[in-house]
Amino acid sequence: MELFAQDLVNGILAGGIFAVVALGFSLVWGIMNIINLAHGAFIMMGAYTSYVLFSTWHLDPFLSIPLAFVVLYVFGYCIQRFVINYVVRAPLLTPFLLTFGLSLLIVNMALFVFHGDTKGITTQYSGSSFSIGPVTVAWTKLWTLVVALAITAVMQAFLTASRTGRAIRAMALDIDAAQLCGVRVSHLYAVVFGLGAGLAGAAGVLISLSYSLQPSMGDPFVITAFVCCVLGGLGTVQGALVGGLVYGVLEAFGSQYIGTGLQDAVALVVLLLVLIVRPRGILGKATA
Repeated sequence: MELFAQDLVNGILAGGIFAVVALGFSLVWGIMNIINLAHGAFIMMGAYTSYVLFSTWHLDPFLSIPLAFVVLYVFGYCIQRFVINYVVRAPLLTPFLLTFGLSLLIVNMALFVFHGDTKGITTQYSGSSFSIGPVTVAWTKLWTLVVALAITAVMQAFLTASRTGRAIRAMALDIDAAQLCGVRVSHLYAVVFGLGAGLAGAAGVLISLSYSLQPSMGDPFVITAFVCCVLGGLGTVQGALVGGLVYGVLEAFGSQYIGTGLQDAVALVVLLLVLIVRPRGILGKATA
C-alpha cells in the first residue's frame, strides 16, 4: 500500500505537466482541426527560454513562465497568420506536413545555437522534498502541479468569461454562423494557434525543472499530448486536465510494475480501450 500511494502521488504530480502539454495541443486540434507536430518544438523553445533566463540573469524558472508564454504566443501568432493561414482550409495532410517541416526547422536551429549537449536547470530547491507518512513529495513537482492547475483554471476562465474566449468557442461550434455574427476567423485562428504555442512554452518551462534539456526533447511530448487529448476528450480544458492526470498515473504504475522501458505501453493499451469503448474520450461530448 505504501508503494501504491507513492506511485499514485508521483503519477498525479507528473500528470499536471502532461495536462499543460496537452492543453495547447488540444486547443489547436479541436478548434482548427490541425494536428500540430510543431508542438514539441514549441515546448523545447519554452524550456530553453527558461534555461537562458536562469543561466544569464538567474531568474527563477517559475517566474519565467509568463515571459515564455508571451514569447511563444507572439511567435505562434505570427507563424499561423503569415504561414499556416494559407493552408488552414486545405486537406488535413497539408498543415500536418507543414507543421512537421516547421518542427524540423526549429529543432535544427536550436541545434545550431545550443548544440546537442544536454543541459539542465538546478535551483536551490532542486532535490528538496517533504514526507507525508510513507509518501515523499518533491517540492519542485508539487509547485509544478500547483502552477499547472492554475494555468488550466486561467485558460478555462478565459474561454468561458472573456469575449474573445466566447468567440473562439462559437467558432469551434459553427464557423459559418460565427462569421455571420462578425467573428474575424483569420485573426481568431492566429490567436488560438498563439495560445497553443504559449501554453506549450509554459509547459516547456515546467518540464525544464524535472527533465534534461536538448533540442529534440519536445518530440516525445507530442505523443503524450495526443494520448492525453484522446483520453480526456478533444477541445476542452477539463478534458486535457483529466487526460493528463490519467496518463501520469498510468505511466507511474506502468513504470513500477512493468518496467521503465514499457510504461508507455500501458497508457497506449488504455488508449486503445478508450477508442473502442468511448471514442470521444472521458469528458468528450457525443457528436451527431
